[in-house]
Amino acid sequence: MARTAVSEGCHPVIVTNVTNALWRDSAVSHHAFTVGRRPKQRYDRNMILMRIVVFFFGLFLAAYTFLSATRTFVLPRSASVKLTRVVFLAVRALFNLAMKTLPTYAQRDELMALYAPISLLLMVPAWLFLSGLGFAGMFWAMGITPWHDAFLLSGSSILTLGFATADTTPQTVVAFVEATTGLILVAMLISYLPTMYSAFSQREEAVSLLEVRAGAPPTAPELVWRLHGLGNLQSSQNFWDYWERWFTQLDESHTSLAALVFFRSPRAHQSWVVAAGAVLDGAALFLSAVRRPENDPPSHALAIRAGNVALRHIADAFQVHYNADPHYPEDPISVTQAEFNEAYDRLLSQGVPMQPDREAAWRHFAGWRVNYDSVLVALARLTMAPETSWLSDFTFVPAVTEMGQTSGRLQKVR
Repeated sequence: MARTAVSEGCHPVIVTNVTNALWRDSAVSHHAFTVGRRPKQRYDRNMILMRIVVFFFGLFLAAYTFLSATRTFVLPRSASVKLTRVVFLAVRALFNLAMKTLPTYAQRDELMALYAPISLLLMVPAWLFLSGLGFAGMFWAMGITPWHDAFLLSGSSILTLGFATADTTPQTVVAFVEATTGLILVAMLISYLPTMYSAFSQREEAVSLLEVRAGAPPTAPELVWRLHGLGNLQSSQNFWDYWERWFTQLDESHTSLAALVFFRSPRAHQSWVVAAGAVLDGAALFLSAVRRPENDPPSHALAIRAGNVALRHIADAFQVHYNADPHYPEDPISVTQAEFNEAYDRLLSQGVPMQPDREAAWRHFAGWRVNYDSVLVALARLTMAPETSWLSDFTFVPAVTEMGQTSGRLQKVR
């Protein structure tokens, strides 16, 4: 209807084109509604894309954490795990700060005895936190909002507390997977500890036995003198064969169970690095400076070879730099010729048959020592090994036989 007349008293009021006006208002309203929907559709698409990205990032974080734990505790070979390395380096930085306040080595050693166990135990909270964070992202992407609720459900699931539950079947499945992951991560550490302490016990048994033959702390001259005093070629050969096997076991255990490298001996003056150095230097002394029978088997050289390979493999596992292809005299060694001469004179005074040419003996000794010198010193610094002769700023003072002394002492180099 185009025109409508309404009577109001005697003055007519004309309402014109009502239909056209209503149609125009409707068209404008429809046009505004359509335009207003487009930004909302773009927002929905962006939110969906964000949830997909967050879900897969959370999945990656949880999977990476689980694989890091597997490579650290289950994989029977050397593996450089960044997450484990970050935790150990962070704890070591804190311990280094604390050690600056301790004046004596005994106090620093007592503190460092806690370093490896604390770092190892902190691995579990680190794994659980990162895994929980990853699963929280997956829960949020699946519709559990806000982030607080997603994190709450993730923590309840990974710690198997059960105070928060999922709403849908897919969310429940993810919660079950997270709970299983948390149990496996804790079980890895529990099953890892007995194996590690068994390897630790085998290592320390040999370190303690070496004190009987090489003194405390063990030194190469003391070892050579005591082995010569046995006067039994077969006994000496058994000793070197035993340490060849020890180095082989050290290589296997300290690369696959990397935390063992930082587990310190029960006594402050003992260390697996110092023991390894004393045995290697003792073998080098036998080969270079001591007169041996013609039929003497090459057990000394095999022990040096086994020790050199083991120490290098351990250093490689921790990305420790060392000279991989050394040659004497182009590459110096940390033992001075004066220190070698002191050991030579001491052994000669104690009746050990020595090579007559002292200079040739020194060159031969340096030629053997240069093969493992840099890696041995690097591992001693890494593990903060106790100060001992030929491995620190201490030098060996030979025994005074006229006064009845049978072993020398260590003297600080000023």
